[in-house]
Amino acid sequence: MAILTAPAPPRQTPPASPAAARRGRKIRDNLTGHTFLIGAVVCFALFMWYPMIRGLVMSFQRTRRGETSWVGWDNYIRIVADPSFWVAWQNTFYFTALALVLGFAVPFFVAILLNEFRHAKGYLRILVYLPVMLPPASALFLFKFYAYDPSEAGLFNALLTAVGLPTSEWMQSPGMTIPAMVLASTWMNMGGAVLIYLASLQNIPGELYEAAELDGAGIWKRILHVTIPQTRLILALLAMLQIVATMQLFIEPLILANGAGTQDSATSVAYLIYQHGFFQNDLNGAAALGVIMLVVLAAFSAVYVRLTTKQD
Repeated sequence: MAILTAPAPPRQTPPASPAAARRGRKIRDNLTGHTFLIGAVVCFALFMWYPMIRGLVMSFQRTRRGETSWVGWDNYIRIVADPSFWVAWQNTFYFTALALVLGFAVPFFVAILLNEFRHAKGYLRILVYLPVMLPPASALFLFKFYAYDPSEAGLFNALLTAVGLPTSEWMQSPGMTIPAMVLASTWMNMGGAVLIYLASLQNIPGELYEAAELDGAGIWKRILHVTIPQTRLILALLAMLQIVATMQLFIEPLILANGAGTQDSATSVAYLIYQHGFFQNDLNGAAALGVIMLVVLAAFSAVYVRLTTKQD
């Protein structure tokens, strides 16, 4: 006769301690964060770091008929000895200097002006930001065939004629090529800077302006002694970004001046890289020129950060 026995009660696992639960939750959170971080690192490695390292290696090589050989500094010596190299750097520095005078100052004062309006702020912000939403090529073609038309039918020449001033050939004139490109670039790109400045201006306490008004400060003194000191960090950051961006001048000469422009008046370093790589089939020379630009921008950024750190 079989003896029936009651089944053994299920074995209960002891509840995890609060410390163990916190440790497990921390591990899961770190695992999720590192998973997203690995994806970003892989993208940077494939699309930024690898091309930079590959370009550095290519700058010391020469490829002929499918055969690659090491040539040391020959590519750099050949690039520096090219007269176009110095013309391109001269044009690039000239464009950068004018862009700092016009393209850096104008958005700041436009932001100050918009900040003073009490009505239609949203409409005015959209109006200022609208050029940024246009494709750069479309905006530049608009300038090339409508605003910079060298005949009297061009927009700017019509305005000059209306006020009794002599007209200009604009992109066909070597002396006006760089200023015309700066004007077009400023119109296209200032919307983003204006919005950043506006956000910074709205964080300035109103009591500072009230105290300045009680001391008898006019609009210019308020800007000089209140607005600029309170937005100094944003101004410094955007100044560095402005210089780095303008030093990589490419699409403006490519579209407005058909590349080099009249008497090489529009040749930039970035366009010279494009010319070496795609017109002369000199990828090694283009890589060497790209490394030189990288070194110049890195040196400038290091000096700029050093100076701004000392000022802080």
